[in-house]
Amino acid sequence: MNLAYTLPVLTQQSIRLQRIDGSLTSLEAFRGKVLLIVNTASQCGFTRQYAGLEALYQAYRDQGLVVLGFPCNQFGAQEPGNDKAIADFCASQFGLSFPMFSKVTVNGPETHPLFAILKQQTPGLLGTEAIKWNFTKFLIGRDGRPVRRFAPWVRPEKLAFAIKTALAA
Repeated sequence: MNLAYTLPVLTQQSIRLQRIDGSLTSLEAFRGKVLLIVNTASQCGFTRQYAGLEALYQAYRDQGLVVLGFPCNQFGAQEPGNDKAIADFCASQFGLSFPMFSKVTVNGPETHPLFAILKQQTPGLLGTEAIKWNFTKFLIGRDGRPVRRFAPWVRPEKLAFAIKTALAA
C-alpha cells in the first residue's frame, strides 16, 4: 500500500483526528505540508523532547513544517491524564504551539488508523512495524509520502537536516 495514494483517500473518508480541545479535523487540513508526527507522553524520560519539537516547529513552520503530537498511554502508563490535563501540562511546562491531539493507541487492535498506515509504510528496526516507545517520530513529505521513521532516542534537533531536505523537495 502506497502512502501517497492511501492518505488522500483515507483522509477524505475515514482518518478523522480529534484535537486535544475536542474539535475535529483530518489530515486533509495539512495537505501540502511537511509533517512530523510524534506519539508523546507527559511522564516519560523523553518528555523533554517537547522543547525540541517546539523549537523545530518555530524554526520551520513558516516554510511548511507542522509538528503533530499524539499523546499515548501504552508505554509504561506514562500519559495517564485526560486531554485537558495533557493540554495544560504541555502549555505550562513547554509552551507548545504545535497541534496536539486526543490520546490515541498506536499498537494493538485499537491502533488509530493514522498510526496503522505510518507503521506499515515506515517500519522500524529490522522491519518491525510496532512502535516501541513514546516519542517515535514519522517525517512525511509534502506529497504525503513517508520520508523516514526516527526512534524515540533521536533528539528533535537531530532531525533538522531531514526536515530541511523534505521542505526543499
